[in-house]
Amino acid sequence: MSTDVLKLYNKMTRWPAGHWLFSRAICWNAPYFASISPRFESLEPGRCSATMRHRRKITNHLGTVHAIAMCNLAELTGGVMTDVSIPRSMRWIPVGMSVEYLKKAVGAVRAVATPAAPIVESDHAYDLPVDVVVTDPAGDAVFRARIAMRVSPKPKRG
Repeated sequence: MSTDVLKLYNKMTRWPAGHWLFSRAICWNAPYFASISPRFESLEPGRCSATMRHRRKITNHLGTVHAIAMCNLAELTGGVMTDVSIPRSMRWIPVGMSVEYLKKAVGAVRAVATPAAPIVESDHAYDLPVDVVVTDPAGDAVFRARIAMRVSPKPKRG
């Protein structure tokens, strides 16, 4: 697992405003995700959760949370969960995502990412399915995604 990201999370979230600081650090590393202003809530191998407040900049013409903003939140939580879950000898990249829009999303939404198959160390690349469920403040699922994460051995140096 990427002990660097997990160690950073465990260290920073002990501080006042630590979840906010960790979220900013992740967005510094992957600037596009700052567009949704995510807030990580929990992170451990096999699970990541983050929220996104309902603000004007992520709404659609109906005044609800935009579908692509939820895709961004799904990719972010799925990627960070994968990063801290795979063996250190492996790397990952998303190669596909299928989504279902279940109902209009109003209010702050929460995404929870978990692997849909066992994570293994391998000499060959494989696609790891990652499930992400986004819920509204009432706890109702408003969006589901399955992300294919290509997990492969890191190149040998030397």
